[in-house]
Amino acid sequence: MPERVVLAYGDSNTHGTVPMATLEDQGRFGPAERWPGVCAAALGPGWRVVEEGLPGRTTVHPDPIEGVYKNGLAVLPAILESHRPIDLVVLMLGTNDLKQRFSVTPLDISQSVSLLLHTLRHSYCGQDASQPRMLVVAPMPIEEVGCLAEMFLGGAAKSRGLAAEYARVAARHGAEFLDAGEVISVSPVDGIHFDAAAHAALGRAIAAKIATMNI
Repeated sequence: MPERVVLAYGDSNTHGTVPMATLEDQGRFGPAERWPGVCAAALGPGWRVVEEGLPGRTTVHPDPIEGVYKNGLAVLPAILESHRPIDLVVLMLGTNDLKQRFSVTPLDISQSVSLLLHTLRHSYCGQDASQPRMLVVAPMPIEEVGCLAEMFLGGAAKSRGLAAEYARVAARHGAEFLDAGEVISVSPVDGIHFDAAAHAALGRAIAAKIATMNI
């Protein structure tokens, strides 16, 4: 069987950003500690997991402070073409949309995820120009603590409404769904990122979900 390719498309929690004590912290977990690496190890031979995690990446919003290139929708077609053929895209975005500066609702965020899924469905980046399979991962609820609390003011309550909205959108697009909030929690250090043990748990959970998808 040919190698099966999984694209992990996400933000700092796919990048592997270590929980931040200050805004200047830029630590990153090692390749084997990050959830994509854990997932790849659990899937075993014959699988390749491509990490595409950008800190600050949103679903569809160019960030006026951190950079317009944070827009996950704008760059997605180029990334898909760069790594095709792709068997599965694991999409975990939306946490950065909770920043106060964007002023969006859980419904707005899920509709933005819907735009990403529409792009994936019409990308023809799968094997033999087919549609890649899709797995939507709802990000775990956040907490407003530490150095990121002010940036995400009001986001904690909104984050608790994401999973239900994501499940609805995933079903509409024929995508599989996983709620990360049922597997892991954020670190109390900054309320946004998670520790190495949580990366390991999430990587194993995603691999287990993929194993049920008959890819």
